[in-house]
Amino acid sequence: MGAKRIKDKNPEKDRKDKKGKGAEKKRGGQTPVHEKPRKAEPKEDIRYIVRIAGKDLDGKLPIERALQSIKGLGIRAAKNVAIVFEKETGKSKSTRLGKLEEEFDKKLEDIVVNPDKHGLPVWTFNRRNDVETGEDSHIIMADLDFALRKDVQRLNEIKSYRGLRLSWGLPVRGQRTKSTHRGKGKTIGVTKKDAKK
Repeated sequence: MGAKRIKDKNPEKDRKDKKGKGAEKKRGGQTPVHEKPRKAEPKEDIRYIVRIAGKDLDGKLPIERALQSIKGLGIRAAKNVAIVFEKETGKSKSTRLGKLEEEFDKKLEDIVVNPDKHGLPVWTFNRRNDVETGEDSHIIMADLDFALRKDVQRLNEIKSYRGLRLSWGLPVRGQRTKSTHRGKGKTIGVTKKDAKK
């Protein structure tokens, strides 16, 4: 006959078996006391989405980090815009964008769109010595896409090396093309035929 397992009358041992070895420790011979739930802290008055220069920015980020999601503003340009904004308004560049009052949005947008009027250094601009006008400017968003398209079109029309390579979808800056840029997706290695036995 099979021996039946008799349940131990000690509930402490059962608890250990269910939860694992020594899962529940005693505090001075008592079971652990649950902590009281903390009171919910009052929510901050913050705008989670702030629209600047036609782009929805994350209001939880600091000003200089949030500006980087605008196409045409990199790390350096966004930092300079934030510094100028801080000088003109007195608001720290590390302030969360969503905590700013709405009247500051227009000021920040004006600095982003017209950085030359607010005294930003010329070396931060992304369109220096323009081919048509010869002026230094900083362009963003759809204007940047349009300008790049026009540049490629101009290079194609004058049949320059860069223009032709761009139109063929090949690398422009002297990269090797033996294994990459083959137009077939991933690189396909050549396999040798197995030798006949």
